[in-house]
Amino acid sequence: MTPKDTAELIAKVLDSKKGTEIRVLDTEAVTTLADYFVICTATSRTHIKALADETEKALKEQGIPLHHMEGYRGGTWVLLDFSSVVVHLFSAEARSFYCLERLWNDAVPVSIPGITAQ
Repeated sequence: MTPKDTAELIAKVLDSKKGTEIRVLDTEAVTTLADYFVICTATSRTHIKALADETEKALKEQGIPLHHMEGYRGGTWVLLDFSSVVVHLFSAEARSFYCLERLWNDAVPVSIPGITAQ
């Protein structure tokens, strides 16, 4: 599975679990941190954790291990590092505060019809 396929799978999983404002950014040309960032807003702390758990489960089923997780206990944001794809799950307030789309505005948005916000 390519990094782009992985990012698209993650976006589909987040969408299926009612994640909102899903954005996929191709960051390969602007950073060595990851090839793609997937950013999503959740409605509550419980929702953030459910999105994180479901994403980890879906990728594990594809043989893609989670390398690192941050923020799970805090509940207002979670970062999931799958090496080539990093997932950022936020409450609306945290997403507005961190504003990753502005920080990574040189990244190329990836369109996934019916899922990603443009």
